[in-house]
Amino acid sequence: MGNHIRRIYPIAGVIFLLLTPLVCSTPLGADPKRVMILHSFGRDFRPWGQTARTLRTELNRQSPWPLDIIDQSLATARFSDDDPDAPFIDYLRALFAKHPLDLIVSLGGPAAGFIQRHRRQLFPAAPVIFTAVEQRRIQYSDLTENDTVLAIVNDHRVLFGNILQVLPDTKTVAVVIGNSPNEKLWLEDLREAVKPFANRIAFTWYSDFSFEDILKHAAALPPHSAIYWSLMNMDAAGVAHEGDTALARLHAVANAPIFSYNDAFFGGEVVGGPMHSVIENSKRAADVAIRILGGEKADDIKMPPSGFARAKFDWRQMQRWGISESRLPLGSEILFRSPTTWEQYRLQILAIVAVVLIQSALISWLIYEHRRRNRAEVLARNSISELTHMNRVATAGELSASIAHEVNQPLAGIVARAGAARRWLTAERLDIDKARAALDQIEAAGHRAGDIIRNVKAMFSRDTRGESQVDINKLILIVLRLVQIDLREHQINLQTKLDPQLPPILGNPVQLQQVILNLVMNAIDSMRSVQPRVLSVRSTLDGGVRVSIEDTGIGIDPSNLDQIFKPLFTTKEHGMGMGLSICRSIIKSHNGRLWVSDGLSGGSIFQIELPANII
Repeated sequence: MGNHIRRIYPIAGVIFLLLTPLVCSTPLGADPKRVMILHSFGRDFRPWGQTARTLRTELNRQSPWPLDIIDQSLATARFSDDDPDAPFIDYLRALFAKHPLDLIVSLGGPAAGFIQRHRRQLFPAAPVIFTAVEQRRIQYSDLTENDTVLAIVNDHRVLFGNILQVLPDTKTVAVVIGNSPNEKLWLEDLREAVKPFANRIAFTWYSDFSFEDILKHAAALPPHSAIYWSLMNMDAAGVAHEGDTALARLHAVANAPIFSYNDAFFGGEVVGGPMHSVIENSKRAADVAIRILGGEKADDIKMPPSGFARAKFDWRQMQRWGISESRLPLGSEILFRSPTTWEQYRLQILAIVAVVLIQSALISWLIYEHRRRNRAEVLARNSISELTHMNRVATAGELSASIAHEVNQPLAGIVARAGAARRWLTAERLDIDKARAALDQIEAAGHRAGDIIRNVKAMFSRDTRGESQVDINKLILIVLRLVQIDLREHQINLQTKLDPQLPPILGNPVQLQQVILNLVMNAIDSMRSVQPRVLSVRSTLDGGVRVSIEDTGIGIDPSNLDQIFKPLFTTKEHGMGMGLSICRSIIKSHNGRLWVSDGLSGGSIFQIELPANII
C-alpha cells in the first residue's frame, strides 16, 4: 500500500503544478492570499469536512483580499505504514516551492501531528492554525512563533452522563469507532473515560467490526440500549467511510437511539446533547486566520480551548425514542420541533376567533338594533299618527269657514222649506202635495248635512280605518267642496279634469283625502300674492292612478326641492314643516309615490301615483 501511494503523489503533484497557475490567477491583478487547509483524512470525512466548509465560507465573507484556498488531504492517516509521509512530503515541497503559503490551517489530530513533525522542512516560516483538534494531540513544546492553537476539550464522561440523564434506564451502550491509527488512539481514551460507568452500563466496542457487521449488531441490540457514535473513518475491514452514508445507514437499521460528541453529526440521525459546535469553532478559526493574514503574529494570538456548546436535541429523535423534555439538561435547545396546531396556525386561528367574535358582536348588535328599530318604528308610527291627526286638526281651523258654509247651506234650505211646508199646511186651501215635496227636500237636506258632518268628523278624528275600495274622484270632489270659500275669497280659477273611467283603488280613504287636502291648501296658499290664480286638478289612468295638482303660484326654490319632503322643513311663516312629510309617508305606505316638479305656467305640480295592481 505504501509503494502505491508513493507512485500516486508525484503524478498528482505534476498535474496540480500544471493547473495551479490557471486556478490561482486573479483578474484584479493583485496577488491573492494563499491558504492551505490540511484535512486529516479527506475533504468529506466527518466532522472535519463540515468544519472546512464553514471555515471556507467565513474566510471568503470576512477577507478584504482575494483568497486562493487550497484543500489537501492527509490520506496516509488511514494507514499504519512505517513511513507513509515521505511521498506526501515530496508532493507538498514540489507544489509550494514557487508558491509559498500565507497561512496553513490544520484540521484534526492527524493533520496537526503531520505539520508538527515536518514543519521545519516544509513550512518553516508559514503561519499555522491548529484547529478542530483535541488539545492532547498538540505537542505544545514543539510550537513555533508562527503557530497558534484553537483546540477543543473532549470530556466523554459528560457525554455518557447525558445518555443516562435523558434515558435513565439505559443498560447497554454500543460505541461506534473505526480501526484507523487515529481511531485506535481515541479508543483507549474512551475505554478509560467510561470506567466510572462500568457498574451501570455494559459497553460493546465496534472497533474490530466491519461496518456491515456493525449494522447487523446494531439492529439487534437488547432493550434499554443506546449507541454512541465516535468516529468511523475506516472500519476493521479496511473500508473508508467518507461523507454521510455510514451514519445514515446505521440510523436506518438501529433499534436504539444514537448520540455523539460533535454537532457535525447532528441534524437527522443523532438525538443530541452537549456537543462541539462546528459553526462556533469554524468562526473562531476564521477570525484568527483573518488576523494573521492581516499581519498579526500567530504566537501573539492565544485562544483558550473550547468545550461543549449548549446542549441541543433533535425533537424528531426525542419523539421516536420517547425522551421526555423534562429529562433534558437545563437550558437545552430543542430543534426540528414539529409545531403544534396553535404554533403553526396561530395567526389563522386568531383571525378566525377575531372574525367569530366580530360576527357575534355584529349579530348581537344587529339583534339589538332590530329590536330598537322595531320599538322606534312603533313609536314612529304612533308619532306619525299623532302628527297626522294634528295636521288634520290644524287644517280644520283653516277650513272652518268652508266647513261652516257647507253645513249652513243644507241648514238654510231646511229652514226655508220647513217654513214653506208650514204655510202650505195652514193655507185656506190645503196643498198636501207641495207640503210633501217640501218635507222630501227637508229630508234630503238633512241627509246632506249629515254626510258633511260625517266626512268632516272622519277626516279630523283620530280614527284611521283599514283599507277599503276608494273612489279617488269622489275624494277630490269632497276636498274641493271644503275649500270652495277659500277659492272664492282668493279669486282662484278652479279647473278640473277627472277621468270618469278610473277604477277604485284599495286604500285608506281618510289618509288619502288628507293628502289631497294638504296639497290643495298648499297650492291655494302659494297663489295669494300672484296673478293669475289658477288651480288645476286632474286624475288619469297612466299605468296607475295618477292625481295632479297644479298651481300658478310662487313655485319652489330649486335649492329646496330636496328638502320640502323632509320633516320640520317649511317655507311658511307659521308652518309646522310636517304636512308634505306626512303626505309622502302616507302615499309610500300605499305603495305609491309623490313628487313635485315645476309647473308649465310657473308654480308647481304635485303628482300622486298609486300602483294599478292594488285594485
